[in-house]
Amino acid sequence: MTDETAGEQPDIDDRILASLEHAEAAETAYRALLERAGEQAVEPRIEATRRAVELLGDPQRSFRVLHITGTNGKGSTARIADALLRAHGLRTGVLTSPHLERVNERILIDGEPVSDEAFARNYDEIAPFLELVDAELAKQGQRRLTFFEAFTVLAFAVMADAPVDVAVLEVGMGGRWDSTNVADGDVAVITPIALDHTNRLGATVEAIAGEKAGIIKPDAIVVSAVQQPEALAVLEARAAEVGARLLVDGRDFSLSEQSVAVGGQLITVKGLAAEYIDQLVPLMGAHQGRNAALALVAVEAFLGGGAQPMTAEVLADGFAAVTSPGRLDTIGAEPLVIADAAHNPHGAAALRAALGEYFGLERVTLVLGVLAGKDAAGVLTELEPVIDEVVVTQSSSERALDADELAGQAVAVLGADRVVVETDLSTAVETARDAAADRGGAVVVTGSITLLGDVIGHARETGWLLRPDARRQAATVQLDAPELEGFEGPDAGADTEEQR
Repeated sequence: MTDETAGEQPDIDDRILASLEHAEAAETAYRALLERAGEQAVEPRIEATRRAVELLGDPQRSFRVLHITGTNGKGSTARIADALLRAHGLRTGVLTSPHLERVNERILIDGEPVSDEAFARNYDEIAPFLELVDAELAKQGQRRLTFFEAFTVLAFAVMADAPVDVAVLEVGMGGRWDSTNVADGDVAVITPIALDHTNRLGATVEAIAGEKAGIIKPDAIVVSAVQQPEALAVLEARAAEVGARLLVDGRDFSLSEQSVAVGGQLITVKGLAAEYIDQLVPLMGAHQGRNAALALVAVEAFLGGGAQPMTAEVLADGFAAVTSPGRLDTIGAEPLVIADAAHNPHGAAALRAALGEYFGLERVTLVLGVLAGKDAAGVLTELEPVIDEVVVTQSSSERALDADELAGQAVAVLGADRVVVETDLSTAVETARDAAADRGGAVVVTGSITLLGDVIGHARETGWLLRPDARRQAATVQLDAPELEGFEGPDAGADTEEQR
């Protein structure tokens, strides 16, 4: 060892120790947040969060905001919009939920999960203010700040500290009284609205649309997906009320062409300022093409009100950087294992369509685990035509529906001969992989994000989790579409250790 090398070693050791200290501090902060009422204990209020950010000097006003709500597609649309904004040269923050494996994933700074150091430091700085609001709420006879309320405040503090130029905020639930709504979006994005969280948001699409329309602020631009007529009427009324400009898919912009391609799909979008032809989006599923079109137009509106076209370079770089973990995510090969967070019938319908069109799969072995209160029967009914067998299990979440109870719903839809119950998640996954391998088929894991996170952790521990750079290729080896012959996608000719 040279003197120079020896001199560098303490610095390396110091960095390792600092990293461990930051990780421990972040874990301590997360545990403190978890002591609050969980995400299932939603408080239909916004003033508590508003008071907390007010005490902090309104950090959410230090950057511009692109705000996203809807029933399905929020997370993917947020990630696509973020990638396009970063390609434009802006420093971005993203707030999304829930996370797959680590809570840091919920706050992205320039496309990467927030560091342990920033997570812990910002939590320590806001903790006294959270406690002050807790005390004020207690005097009023109200519950102290919930996990999601406190976490939203933390996210705003992290983004202001970074600092970021623009924040892409995914609504947690609804919109009107969601904690993220203390921020005022320059652009509000509304993904498709369907029935979900009916106990909190209302029993009709119209009622749910009313809650989600609450993120539309005065003079904002609203970019909406295709909606059911009753939902669109609500959005139109809200936009007119506050003087917002409403742009609707199919009326003001459109996804005019969409086709399967190696590595994802090609889309052509008639935007606000230009037509964007044959853009390669590295995501599977027709619904992801619609999400990409929605995100593209939202960013087009955000950058210049829709008056200036986006450059070919920004689009190519932005779309190339897009990922959507847990959404038609190919996490394993031999057999193929696909993870998708289809937690309601609308999402399950999109999943079923994608399995055939993008993966060439007609039958699969399903691993299913859902959270209590979800429409598991509706999910199973949508997927029934492609299910050979379902292995019912449950995730580590305290909200997970008991596997035996879920099995009863599965039997009612599929019949007893197609249902296997394995309460131990690891056993359930390996049972499904063995069954798929015997049939020469594939495994689909779905039902909840917490289930997907647990399965990805299991796959990593047991050594069959594909690296991110191998996942797109593993997905496309299933394709056998004539129009793909001779197509040279971005990964053409690439080789990976997993595939060798």
